Amino acid sequence: MAQEKYLNEKARESEIPESFVYGGIPEEKPDEKKIQENKFSELDRYINLYTKEPGQLIIILQKAQDIFGHLPEEVQTYIAEKTGTPVSEVNGVVTFYSLFSTEPRGKYTLDICMGTACYIKGAQELMDTLKDNLQVDAGETTPNRLFTVKSTRCIGACGLAPILVVNGEVHGNASSGEVMKIIQKYRKGEDSESKKH
Repeated sequence: MAQEKYLNEKARESEIPESFVYGGIPEEKPDEKKIQENKFSELDRYINLYTKEPGQLIIILQKAQDIFGHLPEEVQTYIAEKTGTPVSEVNGVVTFYSLFSTEPRGKYTLDICMGTACYIKGAQELMDTLKDNLQVDAGETTPNRLFTVKSTRCIGACGLAPILVVNGEVHGNASSGEVMKIIQKYRKGEDSESKKH
């Protein structure tokens, strides 16, 4: 049943033209206002697609976060107006679920599990390593928007404690040295990407 629903969503989303999603011709460099307009137009397509069925607010919010990178008050208000949902309800969903963010996130989200097993096995040391190296606290994003550091509750892999999760990729039995290698790996990847452009 869930797989069928997922396939139906993907089929409906395929109705959105690719050129619309990516903002037109790649050679064009639209100004910020045009980019924002395109983002809201894309969001409108998803709102129109999903408001036909009740209980689709979370999907609309996920799509909005995919488009904007986060869910600022302006986007939440827009969704509330377009769906006929009270702003308080939209904001309640956004602030309740940890997958939503009201602040811009980095390209790489570094989650340190702070559940009991991970904490006992050194999660705080890993968090301190991240904070010291990236110069941000838990819940913050580096100024270059490359990394966001977060702490999370138990992710259910206690046998791998302590755990660092980078954009969904689990790094178990992590040490401070491994955390540094992981940060360097992603930084190097960014350096090589910027040299290509």
